Amino acid sequence: MVVIDDASPDDTARIIDTHCGDSRVRHLRNPANLGAQGNWNRCLTEARGEFIKVLPHDDLLAPDCLTQQVAALDANPELVLAFCSRNIIGPRGRPILIKRVKWPTGRVPAGALLRRCVRGGTNLIGEPGAVLFRRTTATRIGEFDASIPYVLDLDYWARLLAHGDAWCERSPLASFRISGASWSVEIGRRQSDEFERFIDRMAAAPHVCASNADRVVGRINARLNSLARRAIYAVTIPGEPAR
Repeated sequence: MVVIDDASPDDTARIIDTHCGDSRVRHLRNPANLGAQGNWNRCLTEARGEFIKVLPHDDLLAPDCLTQQVAALDANPELVLAFCSRNIIGPRGRPILIKRVKWPTGRVPAGALLRRCVRGGTNLIGEPGAVLFRRTTATRIGEFDASIPYVLDLDYWARLLAHGDAWCERSPLASFRISGASWSVEIGRRQSDEFERFIDRMAAAPHVCASNADRVVGRINARLNSLARRAIYAVTIPGEPAR
């Protein structure tokens, strides 16, 4: 495990240093804040294992998440990533809802998966904590690209999926936290416009082949999803009771 502190102003270093007697843990600190794109790309650079999972500090993994996802990719060497359903939790960990994946447990063809994302107007694969991918494929496609910030993660999954299919797990093996201070909430305020840009990018990709109908429906759903998320944030974040 590599813990990369993106020049945070809190006591991350003190907390992590209590675990640094374990040779499996490396703690690195960026001299200046790199932001999500820069920090995630440093994660790629520092990774040494066969598989990579980028886990933002406020998200959670189920105890068997890595076991199940590694086993799926080991059993299917032609697949490039594994993803799962997610629990959505509030700032203090209160469960809000479960975001179920749209497929049964098993293999999902890359083109069908990405067309469903385009048509749904949202990231159906999941946030970084829900995804495990092969380092060999990551090396092949290069760095994260934040030219469309809201889909920084989905853009990367789409590029990975140009090289193979995915494994889906119906169980919620990861938890994604929303809070007023989170980067995902901030970029969510402009998410529909950015997702429409992503739709245009993906529709032209040869491994996606989204139709004009997919693009039209995706644009409508992107706007509806944006309104729904803003409503959830407004209701959930201000008055969430402590757990």
